[in-house]
Amino acid sequence: MYKLLFRPILFLFDPEKVHYLTFSMIRFLNNIGFGGIFRSMFKNNNPKLERELFGLKFPNPVGLAAGFDKEAKLYKELSNLGFGFIEIGTVTPKPQPGNPKKRLFRLKSDSAIINRMGFNNGGVEEAVERLKLNPVGNKHVLIGGNIGKNKVTPNEEAVNDYIICFEALFDYVDYFVVNVSSPNTPNLRALQDKEPLTELLQTLQDKNNLKEERKPILLKIAPDLTDEQLMDIIDIVSETKIDGVIATNTTISRDGLTSDNKNEMGGLSGKPLTVRSTEVIRFLHDESKGAFPIIGVGGIHSAKDALEKIEAGASLVQLYTGFIYEGPKLIADINKELLSV
Repeated sequence: MYKLLFRPILFLFDPEKVHYLTFSMIRFLNNIGFGGIFRSMFKNNNPKLERELFGLKFPNPVGLAAGFDKEAKLYKELSNLGFGFIEIGTVTPKPQPGNPKKRLFRLKSDSAIINRMGFNNGGVEEAVERLKLNPVGNKHVLIGGNIGKNKVTPNEEAVNDYIICFEALFDYVDYFVVNVSSPNTPNLRALQDKEPLTELLQTLQDKNNLKEERKPILLKIAPDLTDEQLMDIIDIVSETKIDGVIATNTTISRDGLTSDNKNEMGGLSGKPLTVRSTEVIRFLHDESKGAFPIIGVGGIHSAKDALEKIEAGASLVQLYTGFIYEGPKLIADINKELLSV
């Protein structure tokens, strides 16, 4: 129904405006009692789908990637659509408007999106206030906190921004994701170099280990890294003993695109990323001999895409662009397929 009825109408309008309109629609429908209907349609409570990872129990292995619910405004309602976990963010210490509009583009013929949003968010303290409403117990939504630096913060001071977000979110998220791989914050990807990345992750890990009960820390990497850089990532994970890797973020590559707006600046997500993301997952898994868990994300538009990432070495998967193009049925389809294999 989504692809036949709703998507054609939504895709007639500006992507960013539609994003906020969709948020309002989902919230409104949940407020008038549709939450239970959504759960019955899309949520699969089969215990065989449960995954234990990083000391956490995921009700199913299909999560929502960061970038969709940046400010933790809709995590409860989105969980009703069947997601096993929700990653909020990227959040920064201080509020920032992000890059100038227009900054979000559909590439319909490529089943893709280009975004140059630029970590637009209301700041970490706003997100914390919303996350305080996440109940403990059976109704708890498992939340990942994706953290970054403010645009005005120079790279040599970036570690302080990550510490601020880490400390502020610590009591309100279930795991952390360190985002140094977005192409939309100037020079951010330079933090993926071995020396600054090791320093950043070790600093956060040291803070983590001082806590009474530590939280899992994951690193989100770009799909544009070379094999040599991926080997550095494996070394860094081993050295800092962080808990895992999310592979991958958006790409700056434009290979093979056919859409008229393919040369817009920003990070590309969607089907063009399917193969490369899976290649990165397989490389990390094989070269590390499965030393750490991987969450696979990038170009998942079908249950087959998700299974390929799991077969390549991913323990969990996340959706973003595939969710926009295919709708919530994709979550149910993946979980159904996982139960059949």
